[in-house]
Amino acid sequence: MGSSCTLEAFFVRLKKLFLRYVRSFSFIGLVFATLFFSASVTPSLLPRNVVFQGLLSGFAIAVGYGVGVTLLHIYEFFQIPEPSLRFQRKLKWIIVGIVSIIFIDFLRRMTYWQNSLRVLMEMEPLQSAYPIRTALIAVLFGSLLVALARAIRLVFRLISRRLKRFLPPRVAYTVSMVVVTLAIFFIANGLIARGLLNAADSFFLQADALTDPGVQQPAGPMVCGSEDSLIPWSSIGRHGKVFIALGPSQDDIDDFWQAETMQPIRVYAGMRSADTKRQQAKLALDELIRLGGFRRSVLVVATPTGTGWLDPGAVDSIEYMHRGDTAIVSTQYSYLPSWITILVDPERSIESARYLFEEVYGHWKTLPPDDRPKLYLQGLSLGALGSELSAAWYTILEDPHHGAVWSGPPFPSRQWASVVRSRNADTPAWLPEFRDGAMVRFTAQNNSLDNDQRWGPIRNVYIQYASDPMVFFSPDLLVRRPDWLLGQRGPDVSPHLNWYPIVTFLKVGFDLPMAISVPSGYGHNYAPAHYIDAWAAVTAPSEWTPEKSKQLADRIVPVIPL
Repeated sequence: MGSSCTLEAFFVRLKKLFLRYVRSFSFIGLVFATLFFSASVTPSLLPRNVVFQGLLSGFAIAVGYGVGVTLLHIYEFFQIPEPSLRFQRKLKWIIVGIVSIIFIDFLRRMTYWQNSLRVLMEMEPLQSAYPIRTALIAVLFGSLLVALARAIRLVFRLISRRLKRFLPPRVAYTVSMVVVTLAIFFIANGLIARGLLNAADSFFLQADALTDPGVQQPAGPMVCGSEDSLIPWSSIGRHGKVFIALGPSQDDIDDFWQAETMQPIRVYAGMRSADTKRQQAKLALDELIRLGGFRRSVLVVATPTGTGWLDPGAVDSIEYMHRGDTAIVSTQYSYLPSWITILVDPERSIESARYLFEEVYGHWKTLPPDDRPKLYLQGLSLGALGSELSAAWYTILEDPHHGAVWSGPPFPSRQWASVVRSRNADTPAWLPEFRDGAMVRFTAQNNSLDNDQRWGPIRNVYIQYASDPMVFFSPDLLVRRPDWLLGQRGPDVSPHLNWYPIVTFLKVGFDLPMAISVPSGYGHNYAPAHYIDAWAAVTAPSEWTPEKSKQLADRIVPVIPL
């Protein structure tokens, strides 16, 4: 009997504590949390599954609550006279009614909004986006984040209360804020972030050491990674091995052209191939010379993605186009996905690409102009960021290379951003035109490169999809409507995508790790056909026709980027 009473008393006390905790929530904070949740279920650049949408919306709830509480504190700080209690009650009921209508209406339209994106990306429409499940996941995750924030505030108050015994109140508040902020920083950065990064690093390091099924060490002496190669096969890395072993053979290219062609040359130095990036680049150059890469008609310096992956659509297409009379050289600088590398250390790709270009270009410019290959650059994602900065203008001014094909340039790409900002006034940010198009052009799903404009001696093409978050994410989304939402929208962007302060930043930020979850030709998943359009415009292969482009696009199978 005594035990039963004790247990009952415990639950009564627990209930009281719970009700007190619920009542302690800020009304304004909850209003903003609901509005942020509602805005978060509107379309973003990419469609999302129910779990990912729930986590995003939960994060939006927590941020919205914080914004509401902060605005309330600012209001109280200025000591603005409050209206009467009667007016406050009426106003609260009006706000509850309006916010409830917005919440229910936005939740009801979730499926329609998700399908507005899926249809544009040639994906099967959903029967339901499971709005109730999304809301439950969001509320649980958002509540957890808010509870964590409130626990941090409680620690702050406890510390400041203790310090007030020895220090003036303002000094106590300042010191306690500094202590709590530093503690959070060191815990988040030193334990959580570093722990997650170390786990990702360990996972992808092990993955990089694997060899994919069907990939075998080359047997011929004149192939990179063979027994006679300067670059050991075991050091090349997983994606480097795929690049070396699974490219089109001479027989494949013969069959495409119905004529005798050449075996393309591919060179790849992995992170374990040399001790430093400079030594990697020198080793790659020595191997390129050994294989006769400078005796080919076309030489491409390719910068891979964060994982070391080179898109077959980008590299296979130019080999087919030029009948195998090509050489492609690349070096690995990371084994982490681009969206992680770009947050951790985007300079890796720039440094690696610059070293490789300097080595290759340094040898190339010593050759007679009439007896050396045309020199091009190529890069996807983080590779585009590194590649576009590898050829410094003061280095190549006297003897320039011939052009580049860059796809999915990530948002920190300075050269790309400068060109987009300087675009012709009547062109959209997602498909800009730069001056007379003689040096730089942009293309997307529909080929916009075949026009009557004049090409200059250096031809650079950017391939970018309007739905690619790697391209169009920006910190400016927090407070400013982006240019790519002004005027005409891209063909793969939902007409229902609107800009909301802070929330759109969160939505596009959550799109980053999902950037390759859509079909080829959308998001950050670049289609072979669009590489073919770009290389045809940049390199002008002989006897090339639109029919050849279609045949080649049918032959090259899209591969999910990594």
